[in-house]
Amino acid sequence: MLLSHGGEPLRTADRAARWTVEQVLALAPDESSRKAGSKLGSAGPWSGGGCDASGAVWGLCKGSGSKPYQTVVDTTGPAYKCSCPSRKFPCKHALGLLLVWASGESALPAGEVPDWAGEWLTGRRKRAADKGVKGGQAAGGASAAGPADPEAARRRAERRAERITGGAQELEQRLTDLLRGGLAAADQSGYGLWEETAARMVDAQAPGLAARVRELGSIPASGPGWPVRLLEECALLHLLDSAWLGIDRLPEPLAATVRTRVGLTAPAEGPPVRDHWLVLAQYDTPDGKIVTRRIWLYGRDSGRTALLLSFGAAGRSPGLALPVGVTIDAEITPCPGAGQLRAELGGQFGVPSPTGTPPPGGTAAAAIGAYGNALRDDPWLDAWPVTLREVIPVPSEDGWQLVDAAGDAALPIAAAALSRPGLWKLVALSGGSPVTVFGECGHGGFDPLAAWSTDADAGAGACGVDADGVEISSVDTTSETVPLI
Repeated sequence: MLLSHGGEPLRTADRAARWTVEQVLALAPDESSRKAGSKLGSAGPWSGGGCDASGAVWGLCKGSGSKPYQTVVDTTGPAYKCSCPSRKFPCKHALGLLLVWASGESALPAGEVPDWAGEWLTGRRKRAADKGVKGGQAAGGASAAGPADPEAARRRAERRAERITGGAQELEQRLTDLLRGGLAAADQSGYGLWEETAARMVDAQAPGLAARVRELGSIPASGPGWPVRLLEECALLHLLDSAWLGIDRLPEPLAATVRTRVGLTAPAEGPPVRDHWLVLAQYDTPDGKIVTRRIWLYGRDSGRTALLLSFGAAGRSPGLALPVGVTIDAEITPCPGAGQLRAELGGQFGVPSPTGTPPPGGTAAAAIGAYGNALRDDPWLDAWPVTLREVIPVPSEDGWQLVDAAGDAALPIAAAALSRPGLWKLVALSGGSPVTVFGECGHGGFDPLAAWSTDADAGAGACGVDADGVEISSVDTTSETVPLI
C-alpha cells in the first residue's frame, strides 16, 4: 500500500538547499526509525535516484522483496511517499534517502523526475494550491466558513461547559477530602483512586483536568519530599478549578488561558504573521494514548517565538514535521491565551534556508525574570521559552548547570535533560567556551533544546532591550543549529 503524508509545498522556482545530517535525523519519529534510517544512509541500497531544483528527491531502495521500494520526498513540505507498508512518517526509507541526499551531489545527481514520482508530486502540489486559493477566499471575504448551525454549536458548547463545571465541583470535593484526611493517605490509597478521578474528568469532557489528576497520582512515588510537591500541585489544581467556576469574572486573556488549561480547544484567530521562521526544536512527548509533537519557531523580523503542536495516535507519528535549523518563509496564526505562544502554521513561500540567525539571548537572571513574568498571566505554566547568550555548561554536585560567561549567575539543567545524549553534545560544542542555548526555563530548571557556537571573531552582535527592560544581545552571524533533543 502506498502511504504519503506531509505539509504544504512551497511554490517557488529557487533551488532547494540541501539539509544537514542533523536536520534529517531530527525528523525521525522515534529512535528505532533513526537507527534504521541511518543504515540506509549510504548509496549502496539505492538505485535510480536523483533530485531537482524544486526540492524533489527520489530513489529506489532494495528491500526483501523482488521489487524495490519507491521512495520520493518533497523537501519543501516536507512530505513523503514510500511503497513500503510502514505506518511511520517519515519511514526509514525516506530518512535513508534524505541522508544520502544530504551527503552530497554525487550520490543523488540532478535530473528529471521519473513518472512514478512525478505523478505524486504534481497531484499533491495541485491539491495544496487549490487548498491555498480556497483558504485565501475564506479569509478575505465575508463568506468565511463558520459552523453549519451556529445555534446548535452554541447549545453544544453550553452543555459541555455544564459538564466541565460538574467535574470541577466534584474534583474540588475530592481535593477537600484529601487534605482533610492528610497527605499521608495519598501514599496508602495507591494510583487507582487518582485514575478513577481522572476518568471522571474525561467523562466531564475536561481532558486538561484529567491530565493534572494523573500527575497527582504519580507524585507519591516520586521520591523523598513528595508531600511538598503533592501539596503544591493540589494548590495549582484548586486554583484552576476555582478559575473555571468563576470564569465569567476573569479578564478575557486569562479566561482564554483557563479554557485552554481545562482542555477546551480554541481556533487560531487574528491576522496571520508572516516572517522568516527559524525551526528551533522539535520533540515528541507521550500523552496517554496520543503523542504530542512540539515545534518551536523564532521569527527573524518580528522577534516572536511560536509553538506549533501536532498530534499522532494509534501508532502513527504526528503529521507535522519540520527540520530543525532550517528557516522557512511562512505565515502563522496565533491562538488565544496568555502569551499567545501557540500558533497554527499557514502558507509557506520560497525555499527553506538550511541555516538561520539564533534568537536574541539574555542572561540567566533575565531568563528567570521572563518565566516569572509569564507566570503572572498563566500560573499553571511549567516552562517558558528563552535563549541564553554566552553561557558555559559546568558540572555541579547534583548534575549540570549553565553559567553566564561573566560568572555572576547560573541555571541548573533540568533533571530530564541529564540522561539525554544532547547534554554531551552541548558540552562538546562548548568545549569550555561560551555558547548560545535555546530551551525551556521553568521551576524544574532549564531544559536545553538547541545550541549554537559563539563566533569569537563576530563580536557581541547587536544589543538591545527586551520588553521587560533587560539588556540583551544577538548573534549577528548565520550559524548552524545543533539540536539537543
